[in-house]
Amino acid sequence: MRAFRYLSLIACLFVLNGFALSQNNFILRPAATANVNTIAQHYGLTVVEPLDSQDSVYLVTAPPSQSVQQIETEVGSDSEVTDIEPDQDVDVPELNQSTAAILDSLPAPTSVQYYGSSVLGAYLSQQAVSLVNLTDTQNSYQATGDGIVAIIDTGVDPTHPALQNALMAGYDFVHNQPGSASEWVDLTPDNVTALQQSSTNVAAKNTVAFVNQSTAAILDQSTAAILDMPNMPKAFGHGTMVAGIVHLAAPTAIIMPLKAFKGDGTANLSDILRAIYYATDHGANVINMSFSLTSPSDELGDAIQYANVNEVICVASAGNTGTTSVGTPASLPQVMAVASISNSQQRSTFSSYGPAVFIAAPGEGVITTYPGDNYAEATGTSFSAPFVSGAAALGVQMDASSYNDSSQALSHANPLTSGLGNGGLNAYQAVQSLVEDN
Repeated sequence: MRAFRYLSLIACLFVLNGFALSQNNFILRPAATANVNTIAQHYGLTVVEPLDSQDSVYLVTAPPSQSVQQIETEVGSDSEVTDIEPDQDVDVPELNQSTAAILDSLPAPTSVQYYGSSVLGAYLSQQAVSLVNLTDTQNSYQATGDGIVAIIDTGVDPTHPALQNALMAGYDFVHNQPGSASEWVDLTPDNVTALQQSSTNVAAKNTVAFVNQSTAAILDQSTAAILDMPNMPKAFGHGTMVAGIVHLAAPTAIIMPLKAFKGDGTANLSDILRAIYYATDHGANVINMSFSLTSPSDELGDAIQYANVNEVICVASAGNTGTTSVGTPASLPQVMAVASISNSQQRSTFSSYGPAVFIAAPGEGVITTYPGDNYAEATGTSFSAPFVSGAAALGVQMDASSYNDSSQALSHANPLTSGLGNGGLNAYQAVQSLVEDN
């Protein structure tokens, strides 16, 4: 009998580090009447591609001989240019968080049906489900979610039994490929083989293992023996885990996977922008963003504004700084910034908090899906945000299809200590408020 392979990720959040450049790339927005090719020719730039469907913002490259400051000063002062900023590089920081999860009390493994899929019983019976009041919401109001939730992340495992019926075609911006946006492309052949040896019998998964974020994978002993751990991407599985939480909260909503991050947790800001514009133009109702920038970006704000104008509900993780420093996009107007709380409804010590936070949701020891027919335990605000994205999809089912309607409904939350916005997510109260208003 193969052991239950369980992953413990500690405070996994994508963070944009300063102004590191990707091949001297910049994001350029010409003035409305200007020609991008003329601007590029004048300053020795090369136009790579538009980042949106309106051809209003572009990725360009500059000669390596020109400094970042020189490009920003010279090009930015041109009256034909609205904005130019570096295409920053993104990676996952190593956070010194101790392993917080002790799963000795995990119930005996069982396989149960959840909206057409066989899932691990502990996935449904975990305390986070009761904290956000999902079962009562489903039973009392038949609220199970509607619309499309776009997840900008590392991709997804398109073959995971719990998720495959909830997925639509997405896009891999890392490799510029439409389709499944699969996380598997980031693995070595040996690691693909090892992960695919997972037991398909959910009830057979009965042994818990723990690893920290830097290891980023947990398997039973027989599989671990053949894993190439040095080449195991440290953020592999992050997108699948986020998707599993969205599906847990809104099992009949559709998930659009958008791969902007590589398996090692790195991404370019330009790919994140492309993903936001793509989601908006392809019918997304909600966008989940479990990442954060440490430096401001005007273009990220413009992309979020475009999404909001088109009635897309934007949700982002508040960050894992343990301070009142809430990252971008969570700190932007009309983005729901989500902090993390423990199962005792206290602020997680690692969670960012403060006036910019809109709401809090469980983010410690959350049981969710992991590639290779597996389940994982995840900790961090990255995994609090998808509870709110899923709850927003419940609201979409009740015709709360704009940021204003959704935020008003979700503000009916459980009162908590200061710094956590409206309090702890309560899906039942949010849906109830929409039913009563109709």
